[in-house]
Amino acid sequence: MGAWETLLGQPGVILADGGMGTMLMGLGLQSGGSPELWNVEHPDQVGQVHRGYLQAGSRIILTNTFGCNRLRLGLHHLQDRVVEFSRAGAQLVRKEVEAAGGRAVVAGDIGPSGGILAPLGELEPAQAVDAFAEQAGGLIEGGVDVIWIETLSSLEEMRAAVDGARRASKDIPIVATMTFDTRGRTMMGVTPEQAVRELSTWGLAAIGANCGNGPDEIVAVIQKMRAAAPPEVTLVAKANAGVPTLEEGRAVYRAGPQEMAAYATAVADAGARIIGACCGSTPRHLEAMAGALKGRLIG
Repeated sequence: MGAWETLLGQPGVILADGGMGTMLMGLGLQSGGSPELWNVEHPDQVGQVHRGYLQAGSRIILTNTFGCNRLRLGLHHLQDRVVEFSRAGAQLVRKEVEAAGGRAVVAGDIGPSGGILAPLGELEPAQAVDAFAEQAGGLIEGGVDVIWIETLSSLEEMRAAVDGARRASKDIPIVATMTFDTRGRTMMGVTPEQAVRELSTWGLAAIGANCGNGPDEIVAVIQKMRAAAPPEVTLVAKANAGVPTLEEGRAVYRAGPQEMAAYATAVADAGARIIGACCGSTPRHLEAMAGALKGRLIG
């Protein structure tokens, strides 16, 4: 039995981690810079972020590889370093997890391709599958326990991402979450009910929602997903720390630790089993969430 299956086999709610980009910006990442480059140029700072979430009680730690595909890295002229950055990101998390006692799962983070699939856009599905497969291959080479695909808005791109991950490994667990930030739907018009009904037929390890417009939105999405999902489906919630406002060119998120703690209990009541946070969140938010979920978290 793998680490993911062992974790999910225990009773209780599972605490995931929080934001990465926000934390790296606090450590010096410049707006418009490549977070993934930090996996090789500033590994100590990236490891520091992972360590903070482990100390807060997170049992699922995502790699710093959200934009680590050749399309997005191409914006920084780094498209030939996908595997290098992905592998390094996985190794960084593994190192911190092992140092913390080995109780957490290493999740290989895959975000959107950065393009729009044809026929609406110019990215051919086969190109997207190739890009996702390359990234997933690097993550698996680095030792991840699970592939974690997040913040997608179209089922077509999610299909490409899952197919890419499956090309890299036929049996690694895959988690898939979408973002419902446009009047209760994804930007491409997918409803929570449509997403969970479709994704639940793909053999995924867990399904859910992340990012978006803050905690209230995610709670409503999880309620709709739970009502429409087969009972055996494991639901994931990872909300932003509120809706950001722009201050001096930077996004500032206003939801504090206690607001995120309230969100954690609300989304657990709504039916999510894996609960974390997304943009704007920090280990302080996760500590508060862990406190609010005390007695419900896995041992």
